[in-house]
Amino acid sequence: MPELSRFFGIIIRMFAEVGGQHHVPHFHAYYQEEVAIFSVDPVEIIAGSLPRRQMRLVEAWAELHQKELMTDWEALQQGKAPRPIEPLQ
Repeated sequence: MPELSRFFGIIIRMFAEVGGQHHVPHFHAYYQEEVAIFSVDPVEIIAGSLPRRQMRLVEAWAELHQKELMTDWEALQQGKAPRPIEPLQ
């Protein structure tokens, strides 16, 4: 699963859905042992969980980079490599 960004101990990944799209555009956020899945538009958690602070950081980051997330989603679905996205600083 390609890594798109990494900030404050959070890793953001996205992958292609082989055999066609079955879900809404989404990405996975990993923090320590926690994993959450967020939809891209609107940015909201659709599965899993993160600690409150990390969830807010991921939501803020995704709001700032929604267009890039959608571009990466479309690239992956076409079999292309996604581009890295700037982390929060």
